[in-house]
This record gives sequence, C-alpha cells and structure tokens, in this order.
Amino acid sequence: MGLIISIVVGILAGFIAEKVMNSNGGMWTNLFVGILGGILGGMVVSLLGLSYIGEGFVDRVVVSTCGAVLLLAIWRAIKGTKPA
Repeated sequence: MGLIISIVVGILAGFIAEKVMNSNGGMWTNLFVGILGGILGGMVVSLLGLSYIGEGFVDRVVVSTCGAVLLLAIWRAIKGTKPA
C-alpha cells in the first residue's frame, strides 16, 4: 500500500509543481519530478529539524510539492531556460 500512496503523492506533487512553475510535462515526468521532489523535500525538512512534518497524506503532498518546485527551479537554473 505504501508504494501506491507514494505513486499517487508523486503524481499529484509533480502536477502541482508543474502548474506552479508554469512548466509542461506529462504524467511520467510529473511522477518522476514528484518522487524526486519528495526525496528532496524530505531531506530539506529533516535538515531544518521539522520532524513533525510528513506523517499524513496532506503533509506528504505539501513536502513533495515544495521539493518538486525546488527541483524544477534548480533544473531551470542549470539549463538556463525560462518558463514555458
């Protein structure tokens, strides 16, 4: 069940990040960005010492979305591209 929840959170977080960053990707891109964003967001939350965040579904979506937005911003900075 955890894998299914992670996939749903990844797709949702990737989709939200795509809309926030005015990007254009498909479902697989959203899943990839969302899952990597969840990992990145989890690392940032743990580095900030916010151990109480990330236990519920909504918390996971928020942390993953923030990580995905950060990941897309870093990707754009590296590639030197502007929003679509």
